[in-house]
Parts: sequence; C-alpha cells; structure tokens
Amino acid sequence: MKVTIMDNSPSSSTPARRSLRRFFKGSVIAAFVAGAALTAGVAAVASGAPHLHGRHAIGSPEQAAKHVDRMLARLYSELNVNAAQQTQIDPLVKQAVTDLLPMHRQLHEAHTQALQLLAQTPLDRNALEQARQRHLQLADQASRRLVQLVADVGDQLTPAQRQQLVDHLGKHHAPKQG
Repeated sequence: MKVTIMDNSPSSSTPARRSLRRFFKGSVIAAFVAGAALTAGVAAVASGAPHLHGRHAIGSPEQAAKHVDRMLARLYSELNVNAAQQTQIDPLVKQAVTDLLPMHRQLHEAHTQALQLLAQTPLDRNALEQARQRHLQLADQASRRLVQLVADVGDQLTPAQRQQLVDHLGKHHAPKQG
C-alpha cells in the first residue's frame, strides 16, 4: 500500500517559492540551450578537421584558435561582457576545447568503427553493441564537459546577460518554418 502525504502548508505554494521554482526552471533550461549551442561550436572547433562555419574554414589548430577568438569576440559584443568577465571566460572556453578535442576524435573513430562492423559478413551483433556502448560513453563524457563549461561560463555572466544569450540562441536554433 502506497501512502502519499501532501504538504498543504501555506509555505509550500507561496509566491516566493513559486518564483524560486520558475527561476530555477528557467536557469536549467538556459543552461541546456546554451550547452546545445556550445556543443555545435566547440565540436566544430575541436575536431581539427576542416569545417565550414560561414566562410571560415577550420583546419589547423591556429585556425581553430582564431575561430574561437572570433566566436568569443562576437559573444562578448552581443552580451556586453566586460573585460573582467572576458578574463574569466577565455580560459574556460579554451580549456574546454582542449579537453573536447580527444573526445571528438574518439567519437569520430567510434563512428568509423561502427560502419566497418556493419559492413562485415557475417554481422557481429556483439561487436556492434560494444561499439554502441563505447560511443555512448564518449558522448556522455563530452556532454558532461559541455555542461561544466556552460555552468562555468554562466557563473561569469549576469542574469541579464544569460537571458540575452538564451534569447539569441533561441532565435538561431529555433525550428525552421516552412
């Protein structure tokens, strides 16, 4: 028999508690939206392989560093990030790129391996499953690192700047109509 105890005390639904829940919910959503955007940008930079982002090809570490610098300069301008904040954010992003580079390469290798396994005759289901599990482990590691980055950068931004970031990302990552 399951017993449910409901808290009907006045403090459980005060305006302050509801406001705090809304703030927390909004902060979590903002973190995940920012993480999704940073995932794409950092993965592109970290890959070390040529990628086109607008008109800028990223192939060498030097090109990747320049791309990160341009991306950060644009972010700083749009969010009115001050010099003290920039000093804190720059190393966070650059360290994340450094940390994610090996993971991105390993994910690429895992994908290539899975395709090779799929082409084998007979099909080795156990090997495919092992490859799938390894891929998920790598993706989880990368996701954790990106969430850490989003939280670290979010700590350096004001609530207004975080909201501007969420609004900006919402415009650029909204589903296309039509």
